[in-house]
Amino acid sequence: MPSVQAAGHSLNYEWAGEGPAAPVLVFLHEGLGSIRQWRDFPTRLAAATGFRGLVFDRYGYGASDILSEPRRKVHFMHDEALRALPEVFRKLKIERPILVGHSDGASIALIHAGSGAAVKAVVAMAPHVFIEPVCLSSIRKIADTFESSDLPKALGKYHRDARKTFYGWADVWLDPGFPQWDIRDDYLPKIECPVLAIQGEDDEYGTMQQLDDTKNRVKRCQLLKLPACGHSPFKDQAEQVLSSITNFLSKEIT
Repeated sequence: MPSVQAAGHSLNYEWAGEGPAAPVLVFLHEGLGSIRQWRDFPTRLAAATGFRGLVFDRYGYGASDILSEPRRKVHFMHDEALRALPEVFRKLKIERPILVGHSDGASIALIHAGSGAAVKAVVAMAPHVFIEPVCLSSIRKIADTFESSDLPKALGKYHRDARKTFYGWADVWLDPGFPQWDIRDDYLPKIECPVLAIQGEDDEYGTMQQLDDTKNRVKRCQLLKLPACGHSPFKDQAEQVLSSITNFLSKEIT
């Protein structure tokens, strides 16, 4: 599988679909995600929209470089949005992408779009635009039981170093400085492209205030609130999500 150097790290990537050169769907995975954990969603969305997709393992995940720092910095999502993504796009010759992000990846997509970068559209699934107690509580529960659970083995199927991947995610979210993390006023109002924000009503990592605050600040924003759906809409409500994204892009992308 090919790799690209961005922000000083080697990132593993692959293409999904065989659409035209532009625009490109760029998939940004969640905090414990990877290329493989998207399952067939990128391929199916590429087929449904007719666009080619780029899927890559962010730094510290999947087959990309293993996290070398003792822990991530609180502003790591800003670093990925403002440093790594522009370099990936420049080296792979991607212009005005459609960003499809999940969880941390959705936040990265929103920061990138709100930085003034040229973005065609954003699909943000279960985005974090500020930090809620319910999110930290859920992460704390997983961290407390990680070593005695089957999660290390499960993550080991997808990541080069499951423990570094897990603690690189959990430790920064549980950092005492992380509750102040907030992108609502600095980035959301500056997004010029259309945004589709999606969240499950049973999301254990956030309430619908994430979507409502996004809608209140982004100029062109549509919401999709899904019943009987947890933190991973593309898994829990795959058909609805595929249909909604396809319809959104068909109307908004010219």
